[in-house]
Amino acid sequence: MKTYRKIICILSLLILFFGCEKKLELKNPNTFTTDLFWQTDNDFLQGLGATYKVFDTPWHGGYWGIKGIEIANGRGDDMFIRNDVPCLYALQSFTNDPNCTEVLWVFTELYDGIFRSNQIIERAPGAPISDASKKQFIAEGKFLRALNNFGLAINFGSVPLRLKVPGSKDDYFLKKSPEADIWNQVIKDLQDAQADLPLVYPSEWVGRATKGAATGFLGKAYLYTKQWALAETELAKLLQAPYTYDLMQSFADNFKPETDNNIESLFEIEFQHVGGTGPWQFNGTDQSLGTAAGKEFGPAEAGCWYELYPTNKIYDEFMKEKTTTGDFDPRAYASIVWDGGPDTLFYYQKPYNLKNYPNSYGFKCRIRKYLNWWTKNEQPVGLDQVSEINEKCLRFADILLMYAEALTMQGKVTDAYTPVNRIRARASLAPLASGYTQDQMMAEIRHQRMIEFFREGQRFYDLKRWGLLTQEMANTDKPGHENYQSPKYDYYPLPQAELDANPNLTQNPPW
Repeated sequence: MKTYRKIICILSLLILFFGCEKKLELKNPNTFTTDLFWQTDNDFLQGLGATYKVFDTPWHGGYWGIKGIEIANGRGDDMFIRNDVPCLYALQSFTNDPNCTEVLWVFTELYDGIFRSNQIIERAPGAPISDASKKQFIAEGKFLRALNNFGLAINFGSVPLRLKVPGSKDDYFLKKSPEADIWNQVIKDLQDAQADLPLVYPSEWVGRATKGAATGFLGKAYLYTKQWALAETELAKLLQAPYTYDLMQSFADNFKPETDNNIESLFEIEFQHVGGTGPWQFNGTDQSLGTAAGKEFGPAEAGCWYELYPTNKIYDEFMKEKTTTGDFDPRAYASIVWDGGPDTLFYYQKPYNLKNYPNSYGFKCRIRKYLNWWTKNEQPVGLDQVSEINEKCLRFADILLMYAEALTMQGKVTDAYTPVNRIRARASLAPLASGYTQDQMMAEIRHQRMIEFFREGQRFYDLKRWGLLTQEMANTDKPGHENYQSPKYDYYPLPQAELDANPNLTQNPPW
């Protein structure tokens, strides 16, 4: 169930004072202010609803909204963004600059999420609510703040670290903190959240952050900062009681609306066609709480805008190994569709071939993952361009492969076989042969991550933390790959609009 998405997203953004004389202080009972609002559990639930909502802001940059998906996936060697939106094409071809509007939107929304999280964290201790509620709300606020700072760290590096709601004009104009400080805060917030978040919620609150989600992201933060032993410790917790996460039997079931919030999911963004009539309004009552990702990335033949294409490099990666029965990897069927495949490869109820789907850009395949490709088109009757497939932010498959990587990087190659073979078994691949070296196991982990998480916003960041961006960008058919320069394009530049607004902010080198 996704009913928590129905919470009215009410936040007071300004403190309003009304009065005539020092002895007379009037408060309008019909106006929400920060003094009047944060008084009940319901107030904090509404504030949390507004904070979760920032992640999927459909147009103006939510990290798991349309623009966030594009900037997370667009720079990888496995993806191509076509040229109808100049900034998006520039970032995918490594010709972007600090004036990119879409990157500014994502940057702004990440800080909006931090601002809203800080309100909850600051207001809960003094609110007239139970100690149990205070603990829960603060933990949830810290989890959400950590995820927003995680997005800032991997995309921008050194940025201002905002840990409180601005109380004066000067508080708005913070200097940058080193990227290491951002990571330290991510880790601290996730540790705090892990301690106080519940294992599960009642069914009506499915989608809220859990102890398992905090533990998984904490392990991921350790992995990104190359703290292998700590990553191993945290990720190992999720493989045993009290946690019951597991791989879905069918990989494809992770990307169907009827099997959202399944046993493989640690945290996902909830989408449901409730609220308004369409997904493009900005935080208004007319906005649907579904997603337009299908409309954005599906084919023109299904009434879509086909903004993203898989490169031939990812197609070749999917084709590298057949199953034990000689079939294609089931992750290929769930992730892409290609000409010359089995006759059963249908796409929006038509056989996928060049007659039905002319190839405009010369690539061998198109995206299936996260699309409603089994329907007639991407706008089923009554859904108004809205998809209800949740974005999966953290899956158990990621836990297994990160755990295997943490083990391998410590030289525990033999121990890494079990988690890697679980991934392979779900894909009907043969177990790995014995005797792998550390380099061989890491090559296998890199291959599995590439095909397991295609279109899940991980490829570019994996290559960056492995130090392989230069190598892999030289070995792809992605248009514009030859423009990549290290370390310049390892991060986005700080947006020019932010530099203009904050006199204490300076651009990160080498921009």
